[in-house]
Amino acid sequence: MNALLIDLDGVIYNGDSPIAGAAKTIEWIQHNDIPYLFLTNTTSKPRGVICAKLKQFNILVEKDRILTPPIVASSWIKKQVTGKAALVVKEPTKTDFCGIQIANNLSDPNIEAIVIGDMGAEWNFSLLNQIFRLLMRNPTPQLLALGMTRYWKAPDGLRLDVAPFVKALEYASSSKAKVLGKPSSLFFETALNLLGSTPSQTYMIGDDIFGDIEGAQKCGIKGVFVRTGKYREEDLTKGISPYAVIDSIASLDKLLSS
Repeated sequence: MNALLIDLDGVIYNGDSPIAGAAKTIEWIQHNDIPYLFLTNTTSKPRGVICAKLKQFNILVEKDRILTPPIVASSWIKKQVTGKAALVVKEPTKTDFCGIQIANNLSDPNIEAIVIGDMGAEWNFSLLNQIFRLLMRNPTPQLLALGMTRYWKAPDGLRLDVAPFVKALEYASSSKAKVLGKPSSLFFETALNLLGSTPSQTYMIGDDIFGDIEGAQKCGIKGVFVRTGKYREEDLTKGISPYAVIDSIASLDKLLSS
């Protein structure tokens, strides 16, 4: 049986507006008992808030159907980090980090990992410089990126996501971030394990040619590119060949039935 990994922003909704036909497609997936997970790099809100948002669009899912970078990061930190982790994420998202030691502030001397998520308009020079100074410590804390999405489509236009800020910190400190969201293979492998699926059985539905399509296909997962969200025609000229390109997720049933 095929399994589905489905991006949210740009595939199911754009900001606060649903994609036409998305709710009907998810209902079709559920009715046909197709294994699926929503796979999102969203780090500005916890899974419970995402579930509530989907409910507004008549999509009813439990939070265990949503895999976010904080879930993967918590698991990785528990295994790899003995000290505290500094969470540079929006306050509500901290509730999705479980079972780890969290620093109360960026001046804590016991910080061994710095987790970077999407801070949106809360990014400023002072915050970036505090993180930079942490990365210049000896020993250097591990820099963890909750995804490497370059930008996303907001209601008012394109907005920078987390990757540009991570890249700036890497460059300034000569550090290398461990990526725990898309396009990390660890993120996709975690999703496959949760579904009990193999790469060849699985499709990734997304609007990001790099994070969704290329990241999935490097793991052997079929990448289905949708012409919604931040899709641009020139994306298809970047040397990445999706398994399929469809107008929107509303066309997914036809693809899978063909």
